[in-house]
Amino acid sequence: MELIVLWDIDHTLIENAGVSKEIYAAAFRVLAGRAPAGPARTEGRTDRLIMRDMFQRNGLAEPDWTAIEGALSAAGEARLHDLSRRGTALPGVREVLKEVSVRTAWVSSVLTGNIAGNARVKVAAFGLDPLLDLPVGAYGADALQRPDLVAVARERAQRLRGAPDGVPVVLVGDTPRDVEAALSTGSEIIAVASGVHSAEELADAGARTVLPDLTDTGRVLGILEALSAR
Repeated sequence: MELIVLWDIDHTLIENAGVSKEIYAAAFRVLAGRAPAGPARTEGRTDRLIMRDMFQRNGLAEPDWTAIEGALSAAGEARLHDLSRRGTALPGVREVLKEVSVRTAWVSSVLTGNIAGNARVKVAAFGLDPLLDLPVGAYGADALQRPDLVAVARERAQRLRGAPDGVPVVLVGDTPRDVEAALSTGSEIIAVASGVHSAEELADAGARTVLPDLTDTGRVLGILEALSAR
């Protein structure tokens, strides 16, 4: 095995058109018995941190995580149709995922702040799930902080796919937190300015490779091939 590629989901692979924040609000309403005072603050955080922050800002004790995860999962499943109707896979994503998925020496999965169930909903809404090795991914229930998800994905790739120690890991994401997760764990980063953060912000965060989007399949593959050859 030559490479582990871990894709962020929201604003890297898909545009969720506000459905994601509706999921957090719905889960909060179920758990708290009332609507939150304001929308969830996401910005590349894990679901554990997002929901913790919502309860703190609303002056409420944080429920047990099992209850939170259940509420998030139910809210996500209920909005699969809305997501597929209102959202979209971002330009170039389907093509590049297809090309990466056929590289037998590469593992291509996700590293996302979403819990596993909602990550699956988000990629399945646009038919991307067959192009990703989702069991190997790392998700918002696996750790509190995003950098800790890298070790989770690496361990799963070793256990489930036989990845050797030291195989390069590259993160593809749209936020400074994606960049931080890569740099703090010795991983590579392809930053994509397809979300709210500009190319300059991503470069200032430390990303050496910043793309405007994922439309240039050949360029993305070339970067990944160069990383796999190191």
